[in-house]
Amino acid sequence: MSEHHSHAHDHAHGSNENLRTAFLLNLGFTIIEIIGGFWTNSIAILSDAVHDLGDSISLGLAWHFNRLSSRGRTATDTYGYRRYALLGGLITGIILVAGLAFVVWHAVARLLDPQPVNAPGMIALAVVGVIFNGAAVLKVRRGSSLTEKVVTWHLIEDTLGWLAVLIGASVMALWDLPLIDPLLSIGIAVFILWNVFRNLRKVFDVFIQRVPDTFDIEAFEREVLLHPKVMSVHHTHSWTVDGEMHVLTTHLVMQRDATREEVVEAKTLVRNLLDRRTFGHVTVDVELEGESCVGGEDAGYGATGPAEPLKQA
Repeated sequence: MSEHHSHAHDHAHGSNENLRTAFLLNLGFTIIEIIGGFWTNSIAILSDAVHDLGDSISLGLAWHFNRLSSRGRTATDTYGYRRYALLGGLITGIILVAGLAFVVWHAVARLLDPQPVNAPGMIALAVVGVIFNGAAVLKVRRGSSLTEKVVTWHLIEDTLGWLAVLIGASVMALWDLPLIDPLLSIGIAVFILWNVFRNLRKVFDVFIQRVPDTFDIEAFEREVLLHPKVMSVHHTHSWTVDGEMHVLTTHLVMQRDATREEVVEAKTLVRNLLDRRTFGHVTVDVELEGESCVGGEDAGYGATGPAEPLKQA
């Protein structure tokens, strides 16, 4: 087993463990929350229980898709199933946005029609909620995949929500101020939505195959052109499979008298300019001066370097 494959396998296993732990913690607390909502006669807690049930479903999906993504490549899925992990992150993000919209709607309704609650019971449930969700956050936040990042914000939202319940219930246990709870809920929802949209934007960037944000194509091509036998660089395309494993293809035009050793040297230069931990697939096509480009006309990123040799017969 290669070092790269072993690292990928260990990373996938760790990611699966993180998501499984988060799913089980969230599902277990959702059951407690439903029972506690009826016990405290709190509509707010029952509403959050519905939200957490949606969280549990999305976390289960994220775990399932992440497990699927760790499978090897096949004849029909030549990059393997890594991209499936993004589906978990996307579904999780969409469910979270819908859940937050529901929470905000409920909070606005409570602002217009404040209702008394069982504050001591809410405090007890809030402490349990902070412990459960906080433990899940600590487990998942160590992950680096986009799915884990979206899930982390999912769990942070739940933890902050229960901190708000704890603070609000503590205040309401002392004073009759029912407006505090919905105001805190709205503030937290706005904060979480901002961060969720940022992570969802990264997921969409992967789906539309944008260049990885850590890779500068122009700087890369300038470095390649420092090789004395490389005349121009074109057809350079880069994208990411899942936000962590990237792909690059490029064409080099080299001088007609370039030796095989110099061609290999130029290819090695390309490979060395790329981070081996993130660029798992690199393809370098080489044309000698005057040869036609087998890739046809480049409809993507423009060529760099002298273009005249490509026009020669």
